Amino acid sequence: MKAIIFKIRLNSLYSIRIPFTWQSSLTYPILPSSAVIGLLANAFQRFKNDKHPLEYLKQLESKIIWAGSRLITPCAVKSYITSAIVKWEDTLGGKFTNALGRQYAFTRQIEVAAIVSEDNLAYELNIAVKRTPLTCGDSESPLSVEGFVGIKDVIESVDGDLFTTYYPVPYTKETKIDEGAGEVLLMHERCLKTNKHFPLVSYIVPIKQEGRIIKPSFLTIRLTVEKAMQIADVGFILRRES
Repeated sequence: MKAIIFKIRLNSLYSIRIPFTWQSSLTYPILPSSAVIGLLANAFQRFKNDKHPLEYLKQLESKIIWAGSRLITPCAVKSYITSAIVKWEDTLGGKFTNALGRQYAFTRQIEVAAIVSEDNLAYELNIAVKRTPLTCGDSESPLSVEGFVGIKDVIESVDGDLFTTYYPVPYTKETKIDEGAGEVLLMHERCLKTNKHFPLVSYIVPIKQEGRIIKPSFLTIRLTVEKAMQIADVGFILRRES
């Protein structure tokens, strides 16, 4: 078991749409776990280039134990009105466009991490991430990898009751926060449906809002139903007991 971890620099505004927000589309400030899996699967498919993209997504998703991201630098989120083309042909005087509200975010740097069950896969992803074009959320949001793409050892189960993390934590009525600040957001944990189910899961994201700026924070959690894992030289991540 290994973790792949790297920092990304956003080259422009980005919009990672929160599900069920369409005509007034809202954005996550970070990549939820499903977006991290999608980013890695897209890079893997472009690098290998011998199967349909969904085949790589199925292969990768079954071997990713955990995936997440965190803000490194402050983030600004602002809403804009965009003009969407609704049809290409109409009679003279007809309406061709529609005004839609959409949120965009901007931050300089986000850290992305994923824990995979096979060591060889982690090393292949390392190469794929460094050699292929990457986007954040959609094809309109290009990004660049900053610095090294690291492969880290993972301790699967860590003893203790109190852990500090900088990554999102599953949020339930049993969650006990001793210190820190966060915002609860609904996120998809995976990209593919399981038995026709595709639930949104509550996560508390370690961020804090100061005026119109979102800043990175931390969470110190007293374990109840969570499981702690440690990524070497990075820190702890908390996930639900499977």
